[in-house]
Amino acid sequence: IRDEESGYNKNLFCIPKHYEEDLERVFIPHGLILDRTEHLARDIMQDMGSHHIVALCVLKGGYTFFADLLDHAKALNQNGDKSVPVTVDFVRIKSYC
Repeated sequence: IRDEESGYNKNLFCIPKHYEEDLERVFIPHGLILDRTEHLARDIMQDMGSHHIVALCVLKGGYTFFADLLDHAKALNQNGDKSVPVTVDFVRIKSYC
């Protein structure tokens, strides 16, 4: 996103009541994020070929993205010409001492 990007008017979206006063604009719509996540899953599956994938999720912030990414990868595995084994694990990292 460029610095001069103005984003989208929040009135174009269904914003939960408890966020209405805190939010001025929407910079990246949810649908665009999901589309890019699906594209990333396709790239990963293509680049990995038939190699086993070990997916590691950093907890406390990455879970929703991680789940969406794995959902897309799973759909590609089920509907594609090949099936790639995927192992999932989680790690919790403390970023501040």
